[in-house]
Amino acid sequence: MNKTLRAHADQIVREAIAAVQPDAAVRRALQDMRFSGRVALVAAGKAAWQMAKVAADSLGERIWRGVVITKYGHAAGPIPRCECFEAGHPVPDENSFRGTQAALNLVSGLQARDTVLFLLSGGGSALFEKPLVPPAELQDITGQLLACGADIVEINTIRKRLSQVKGGRFAQLCRPARVEAVVLSDILGDPLDMIASGPACPDSSTAADARCVAAKYGLRLSDAARALLDEETPKSLDNVRTQITGSVRELCAAAERSCRALGYETVLLTDRLCCQAREAGSFLASIARTHADDARPTAYIAGGETVVKLTGRGKGGRNQELALAAAAGIEGLKAAVFSVGSDGTDGPTDAAGGYADGDTCGELRAAGLNADAVLGENDAYHALQKTGGLIVTGPTGTNVNDVAVALTGAALKI
Repeated sequence: MNKTLRAHADQIVREAIAAVQPDAAVRRALQDMRFSGRVALVAAGKAAWQMAKVAADSLGERIWRGVVITKYGHAAGPIPRCECFEAGHPVPDENSFRGTQAALNLVSGLQARDTVLFLLSGGGSALFEKPLVPPAELQDITGQLLACGADIVEINTIRKRLSQVKGGRFAQLCRPARVEAVVLSDILGDPLDMIASGPACPDSSTAADARCVAAKYGLRLSDAARALLDEETPKSLDNVRTQITGSVRELCAAAERSCRALGYETVLLTDRLCCQAREAGSFLASIARTHADDARPTAYIAGGETVVKLTGRGKGGRNQELALAAAAGIEGLKAAVFSVGSDGTDGPTDAAGGYADGDTCGELRAAGLNADAVLGENDAYHALQKTGGLIVTGPTGTNVNDVAVALTGAALKI
């Protein structure tokens, strides 16, 4: 492993994630709100604890009661007047259902003068859930969608129709109270109705869209679930005001600033990356090889969210798979490709993402591994673990999608 390039990667990751913490953005959003009556706080998503903590610190006893639902390991302690739940992601579990029921109990019986402060971040689709089908069936359908390579919009189009709280239905259940929503975006283009499946946003997708997704991927659905796909979600809501507080664009901009501080010229390729993780890794490796002899060191940046189509039974995540898929294309070069999830978790692992450089393939062969075979088994985690290529940050308190970077150039001082 090239120690200098790895040190640069770690610094870029650390500084980019620090720049997109939700603290300041949530405080700004709160300044624009007018609260009346009782203020019920509901926070859901991977960044829910951090967002709720900021709100609790800012509003103090103005908060009547609260419910916070986040991923396992993402709650950093108690929050005054709030009940905190840690639950399953990306597949909802019993704690997801318990936490969501607690939130519904909280908003039940509120009056028109009362306010629901709803803090939402990515991951909420699994964490904030009260299913209309048996929980085991919902978990199975979620697993099917994740395994087949469906993108997040397609996944959420299905999940909305199988839920009592998604697709604007939570806001309906809050009536007659007003809902002040603060949203940390983790979906390309910031479509409010798709972030965490839009619990407090009118749904732009239709029953026809849901049927198309089910047919496209050949989903195995019970008759009851198939019938729910035909039921329309709310198309208008009159008790909600929403502010978006962050997005992948800010993550990419922060990565650019960090790269420039290290002496790299920067090129933002896209902040809407949406393809197979292996394809993205191969593409970034091709760019690195094309520009390997350029006179100036350059960082090529891509933000967004890739997907993984499962073909094996290994362990990994989309960011780890992207990095490993780039390894063959940059072998022998003074170059590196790395990719991370801003929330600090990548798939069902303790890593935020992965790193590969010109030495990675050789190190894998020395360990008796072949990169293509590893990718076929979707086992990037164990392969990168052997090369020191795992990027581990722990839960970060934010969630604004992923960023991938290729570092290259003949003048790299390594």
